[in-house]
Amino acid sequence: MHDPTLRPAQLDDTALDKVRHLEQELGCPLVAYARETPYAPLTDEQVAALQRAEAELGVRLLAFQA
Repeated sequence: MHDPTLRPAQLDDTALDKVRHLEQELGCPLVAYARETPYAPLTDEQVAALQRAEAELGVRLLAFQA
């Protein structure tokens, strides 16, 4: 299986301004990442199973294509 690749996103001036504004609203720094490995196509049942696991584990899970 391939590890999902996330890289810092290249933001244009408009997007960067939006992120900076959101940082001010939230009072914390943000980092924008862009995915380079596509998300896995999941069925509704698979998404529900993933959401149950997230709730049980208290984490966010991302499913990527291999």
